[in-house]
Amino acid sequence: MSDLESSSSMSASQTDGEMDEDTNEETNGETNGETNGENKEEENHRESPAPSLSSFSSSLRAVIRIKHKYMAMKKRKQELALGFGGSLTGAPTRTSPTIFTFDGLTPSGLHPLSSTQTPQKKKKRRRRRVMFPNSGGRRAPPKPAPSRAKYGLYLLCAILFIQIYNAIENLDDHVLRYDLEGLEKSLRREVFGQQGAVEGLMANLKDYLSTYVHNKPLVVSIHGPSGVGKSHLGRLLAGHFRSVVGDTLVLQYYVLHHCPQEANAVNCAKNLSAIISEMVERAEEEEKIPLFIFDEAEHMHREILDALLQLATSKKQSNEYLNAIYLFLSNLGHAQITKHMLHNSSSISSSAGRHNNLVKELTPILRNTLEKLHRLWTRAELLPLGLLEKSHVMDCFLDEMTREGFYPDHTNIERLAGEIEYYPEEGGHQYSQTGCKQVVAKVNLL
Repeated sequence: MSDLESSSSMSASQTDGEMDEDTNEETNGETNGETNGENKEEENHRESPAPSLSSFSSSLRAVIRIKHKYMAMKKRKQELALGFGGSLTGAPTRTSPTIFTFDGLTPSGLHPLSSTQTPQKKKKRRRRRVMFPNSGGRRAPPKPAPSRAKYGLYLLCAILFIQIYNAIENLDDHVLRYDLEGLEKSLRREVFGQQGAVEGLMANLKDYLSTYVHNKPLVVSIHGPSGVGKSHLGRLLAGHFRSVVGDTLVLQYYVLHHCPQEANAVNCAKNLSAIISEMVERAEEEEKIPLFIFDEAEHMHREILDALLQLATSKKQSNEYLNAIYLFLSNLGHAQITKHMLHNSSSISSSAGRHNNLVKELTPILRNTLEKLHRLWTRAELLPLGLLEKSHVMDCFLDEMTREGFYPDHTNIERLAGEIEYYPEEGGHQYSQTGCKQVVAKVNLL
């Protein structure tokens, strides 16, 4: 009996130990199944001998306790399976609300029992690639905002261009008013043997007449021996300026005609100053430049020269006195010009070369000589006229005979030119002593 009790107590203790292990396994992971529980129950029944009443009651209590725990474990597994949406075979239908837990989830986020569901990858939103230009692989710099000052700069440049263009057009109009091209053609055609002097005179006129505002008047003094074309040149200039600016703005002053007596020099100077003042005031109103020609300037009295110097150089005068042209024609310095050309005729090959040589070598000599006579010549541009050759005299005869209506016979012209007196021939050049001064008289005798 004692053995029976001991065996039953051992079986009870063993059963209790196994139940404790089952409880521990249930709490750790609940991984034991239904079959394990049944096997344990069968083993307990086999190992137990014929039980007594007390052992039977303890065994019954153990079996009942095991059964209750088994039923609790089974029910808990069913609740877990229903919680994940699955169903077990023969399991009762669950009516309790579904509780969501993260237990038993796979890494992919799907329940292991949901075999019908297919894994779907979340599509990543592809970003568009930013394309850059191929030049250097650099991003283009941002464009600066347009500035309004740029349009103001464009407007200023346009205004400046228009003003400059108008100024140039005004200068061209001012030069075209005096028709200097036509004047140059007339002088080259009708003044013989003085092409270099004509070029120097036209250069001075073009520089001065290119604008209307000046800081001093233009003073030109033409010198040369008798008969070389000084008076003829003055008449051509006077006729041309009368046609472009009017008769009232051109003055031809002959000293031997307007003031022949030296006793009247003071009154002549006053009258001349009044005439010039009236003309420059009229020219200022008409915006034109007057021309004053003084022929035979070697006979001008000192009082007249002083009055002209004051008008031409005084800074106290108003602006209209600065816009004027003074032209002096005289034979002062003719001895130096004649001597120079006779001694250097062998080295002179053309009229242009003759004039360049005259200007270069004779201008200092003439200026020293003229400064001793009066200070007016220090303010003037000096232009020397050279001697005329026999060919130039023949041209004078041809021109005069054509004007008078005679037939231009070359034999007759050569005969008339042979009657003129000449200097001894030097270096292949034969210069006339009187120039073309006797041409008019000889043509009138025909």
